[in-house]
Amino acid sequence: MNTHVALGTKPLTLHELKCVAQDGAKVTLSDEARKIMAPSEAWVAGISEQMDRGEPAQAIYSINTGFGSLSGREAFKTAAQARDLSRRLVISNAAGVGRLFPEEIVRAAMLIRAASLIKGYSAARPVVVETIVEMLNKGVIPAVPEYGSLGASGDLIPLAHMALVMSRAEEGEKEIDSGQAFYNGELMSGVAAMEKAGIERIVLGAKEGLALLNGTSFSTSQTAIALSDAKTLLATAEFAAAMSIEALMGFGDAFIPELHEARGQPGQIATAAAIRAALKGSTLIDGGSERDPERQPPQDAYSLRCTPQVLGPVRDTLEFVEGIVEREINAATDNPLIFADGLPKRSLKAVSGGNFHAEYIAFAADFLSIAVTEIGNIAERRLFRLNDGTLNRGLPDMLVDSEYVGMDCGYMLPQYLAAALVSDCKTLAHPDSVDSIPTCSNQEDHVSMANNAGRHAKQIVTNIQNVVGIEVLMAAQALELRMAEQGIDESALSHVSRSVLKMLRAQPATDGRPIDHLKQDVVMYPRMQAATELVKSGAVLNAANAALQ
Repeated sequence: MNTHVALGTKPLTLHELKCVAQDGAKVTLSDEARKIMAPSEAWVAGISEQMDRGEPAQAIYSINTGFGSLSGREAFKTAAQARDLSRRLVISNAAGVGRLFPEEIVRAAMLIRAASLIKGYSAARPVVVETIVEMLNKGVIPAVPEYGSLGASGDLIPLAHMALVMSRAEEGEKEIDSGQAFYNGELMSGVAAMEKAGIERIVLGAKEGLALLNGTSFSTSQTAIALSDAKTLLATAEFAAAMSIEALMGFGDAFIPELHEARGQPGQIATAAAIRAALKGSTLIDGGSERDPERQPPQDAYSLRCTPQVLGPVRDTLEFVEGIVEREINAATDNPLIFADGLPKRSLKAVSGGNFHAEYIAFAADFLSIAVTEIGNIAERRLFRLNDGTLNRGLPDMLVDSEYVGMDCGYMLPQYLAAALVSDCKTLAHPDSVDSIPTCSNQEDHVSMANNAGRHAKQIVTNIQNVVGIEVLMAAQALELRMAEQGIDESALSHVSRSVLKMLRAQPATDGRPIDHLKQDVVMYPRMQAATELVKSGAVLNAANAALQ
C-alpha cells in the first residue's frame, strides 16, 4: 500500500486512488503543481482587476456571466460579484437526494477533483486544492447524496455538496449553508467539521465555483473503485472456479495452452493459465497436458470448460476500462478551460467546450457492469451444479453431509441467494449510457448518465463479491465431501485448493463461530458475510497466490 501520494509529480494511478480512498494514504501538493496552476490563475486575476478598475471586460463564461441557458442574460461588473457568483453557484447546485455516498467514493472524488485542478486549465488557486488535500488528510468527509448528477455538465450536484463544506460566503452565511460532513465518524454541519479539524473554509474566487463543480469526479470515483474491486474479484473468481472444477472432477483438456493459443485472445489465454496453475497437483482432474482423459466423452458443461472463454473477455474488458479510468482521473474536465500560454491565432485564452461530458466514464461503467455480471452468471451455474445430485458426479444433493437428507437443506439457500443477486445484476447492467434527458432549456440536450452507471457498476461488483464468496464456501464443502467419497486426503487436492481450504477453515464467521465443514444446518448468513469479506479483502486471492509461490 502507498502511504503517501504527491499530486503533481506524475499522473495519478488507480492504485494510488485506491490507497487514498480506501486505505487513508496521505496526500501532498507538490511545488510543480503550484507552478502549473499559476498562469491560468493569474490570467483570471487580471480579468478581475480589470473589472474592478471599471474597464470594459469581455464576457467570459463563469467569470462574469450566468450559467447554462442563463449565460447570456447579464454580464457582471466587479470582482466581488464574480466571487459571489461562485458561491451562489455552489449553494444553488447542492440539490442531491438519496442515500449518502460511502466514504471511499467521496474521498476518491475529492482526490480526482484535486488532480483535475492541478492540470492548470481551471484558474483555481493552490489554496483550493490545498483545502481539499487537508480535508482528506484530516478526515473531513462531505456528506454527499447519491442522486442528482446527469454526468453532464459534469457531476454538478454531488460536487456542490462537497464544495459547500470547504467554502464560505464573504459575509452573512448561515450554518445550514455549509452543508454536512463526517468527522471522526460523526455527522455534523460542514462548518463544525472544518472547525473541529482545524481547517479554514475559503472564499471562492472568480471561476473557482464552476471549477470545483464542473467535472466528472463522482462518476469517475464510483467507476474507479468498482474497477479496483473488480480486478481482485476476477482473480479470485478464477481460483474459485478452479476449486469447483476440481470438486466436480472436471476434465483438464479444456485448459491446455494449445487450445487457447489457437484462438489467440489474450484474456482467454491468461485465464486458462490461471486455472491450469490452480489445478496443478490435483488427482481429481481427468486429463490435461500430460495425460489423456479416461472418462468419455471428455467434455464438461459450459460453466466448467468454457470458464476461460467467459472470464477471459472479462479480463480484457477490465483492462480496456482501466485505460479509460486512469486517463479520466488525470483529465481536465472543467469548462471553460484557460490556456494561459495562449493559442495560435487567438487572443482570447478561455475556451468553452464539453470536457465535462462523462460519456467515456458512462461507457466504461456500463462495460464494467456487463463484464462483472458475467462473472456471477457463470459462477451461479457452477453452484447449481455443485448442489444437484444428478450433475455433481456423486456428491450428495445440496452438499448435505448428514444422514438426514431432507431434514437438512445444506447449501440449497445460498444458491437461491446467488440466483437472486445475479438476476439483480442483469437489471442493473442495462446500459445507462444509452439514456439521455435534455435539461436547462435544451442547452444541455444530451447527457451521459455516467453517475447512474457508476453507481450501478459499484452495486454489481458488491453483488458478485457475494456470489463468489458463496462459491468459495460451496466448493470447499464439495472438496471435503469428494475426499470422503474417494477415500483420499488433502494431499490429493491441488496446492491452491489446500491453501484456500486451510485459510477458510481458520476464519471465524461474523457471529464468531468457525467456518467449519457443514455437518448439519446452521444459520448461514454469518458464514456468507465472512466469505464475502474474504473475497473483497483479497484474503482468498492471497491464499491462492501463496500456494503458487
